[in-house]
Amino acid sequence: MPRKQYTIHYIYKTVNIVTGRFYVGMHSTFNVNNNYLGSGKRLWYSIKKYGKENHKKEILEFCKDRVELKIREKEIVNTDMIHDKMCMNLMEGGKGGYNKNAFKGKPSYYGKLGREYQIKLEDDNPILAIQRNKNISNGLKSAYIEGRRIKKSFFDWSGKKHSKQTIKKMKDSAKGKHLGELNSQFGTIWITNEKENKKIKNTETIPMGWKKGRKIKYAG
Repeated sequence: MPRKQYTIHYIYKTVNIVTGRFYVGMHSTFNVNNNYLGSGKRLWYSIKKYGKENHKKEILEFCKDRVELKIREKEIVNTDMIHDKMCMNLMEGGKGGYNKNAFKGKPSYYGKLGREYQIKLEDDNPILAIQRNKNISNGLKSAYIEGRRIKKSFFDWSGKKHSKQTIKKMKDSAKGKHLGELNSQFGTIWITNEKENKKIKNTETIPMGWKKGRKIKYAG
């Protein structure tokens, strides 16, 4: 949805309360109480490192429309501010918008389609965000079915095995985790009719022609 259709436009300042560093930006939305903190690259590094709970957003001023908003951001986020060592903005204001090239080569938490863009969707139009996610999911499923996309296996264990040290760690980690009711097989028994085996709950009545135990199948 074009931002010019949004009804609320404002300049905000997000501060890292741990480091004191700040980011100033513009935002257009339908909901002034959303959780949007900003879309800057340095800001997102800061959020990833210190957590959202350590960042506080303050609305500096409201604008009547998107045009006025861009003008005010350009006036506020100027060269002097960019050169402030506490400022996390990378460029002068007034541009805004989602730039897919800004995410090339960046850490995976940005996402291929831009995590900033997704957050704006979730904040401003949750229904649109849900539909977008469904479209992406359906598109991937179709690509796999039609062979246009191939699922990759990142780990090939053929001809490999765990080291003794790893096996010991796995055993130690599993101790006590599958005892009693924690075991998925708790309360079940094997029964057989000498042709096939199956499991039932130990509270069930053993059917006619069946008995406790399992028939051992020999290969050959």
